[in-house]
Amino acid sequence: MTNIGILFPGQGAQFVGMGAELFDRHPDLLGTPADAVLGWSLRSACLEGPEERLTSTEVAQPALYALALATWREITDDDVEVTAAAGHSLGEYTALAAAGVLDPMDGLALVAARGRAMAAAAAIEPSGMAALIGADEAKAEDVCRRRRDEAGRLWVANVNAPGQVVVAGGATDIEWAIANGRDLGIRRVIPLKVAGAFHTPFMAPAAADLASALSETTFGDPAFPVFANLTAAPHTPEVATALADQLTGRVRFADSLRAMAPLVDAFVHVGPGDVTAGMAKRTVPDTPVVVVDGPATAATALVPLTEESS
Repeated sequence: MTNIGILFPGQGAQFVGMGAELFDRHPDLLGTPADAVLGWSLRSACLEGPEERLTSTEVAQPALYALALATWREITDDDVEVTAAAGHSLGEYTALAAAGVLDPMDGLALVAARGRAMAAAAAIEPSGMAALIGADEAKAEDVCRRRRDEAGRLWVANVNAPGQVVVAGGATDIEWAIANGRDLGIRRVIPLKVAGAFHTPFMAPAAADLASALSETTFGDPAFPVFANLTAAPHTPEVATALADQLTGRVRFADSLRAMAPLVDAFVHVGPGDVTAGMAKRTVPDTPVVVVDGPATAATALVPLTEESS
């Protein structure tokens, strides 16, 4: 028996055409029921775009949640057992749904509400995010602290992997980081194509809006531990509080991977793209990592893992 940790992607993994082979296989999750929850056609958004629409926060988030959860359903190998799960930012909702904590449609409604709330918060004033290439968390924290000491607004938002730290703040704060990064000891600062300063105090209005939807949601017991972005530890029964706080708090994905590694024989990225696989390879290089991004890879990707464990 192979023990696996499943990883679900966050916003940024979307692309026009994603999930084409999944819609007819999972109509209950990707068809009319989903469209009724969303108020728009999931199939059309994913397969036809345009890219600008699919990339928008309010569309990308529920689309990625639904397709990653549908991909998860494709994993049926009896020789593997899930012993841990995590998701990057919105992927945390997918992980909770995969573990049975969230009903699939309740989760979709929550993610849709989350996307709308985050888009509305981002529209209040210009803000953004940037990756500090080659920086560790301490260096990124120092950069942000320097900016805040000058009355700026810049925070560490995501700690994804060694050398992959993301900061977020106002538009002028991101411009400052780009202009001064090299002098501050950062090899390169790359602005990210996102709508706002996610996982910072800029998202406080979104957290307040989301809290209302979370308070009306029923949460079940997990079939396996789901590691929370904020704590890098398994979720407690206070799931609603953790998900609301996640919007303004730091995503500790690298720490989650390190905490999960002793529990698993391999990590499996589940869903569009392969971003979390790359993070796992950098963070826990001694643990095998495979990608399941659709039915074809679901049928083959785990075979080497089960052969090694037999």
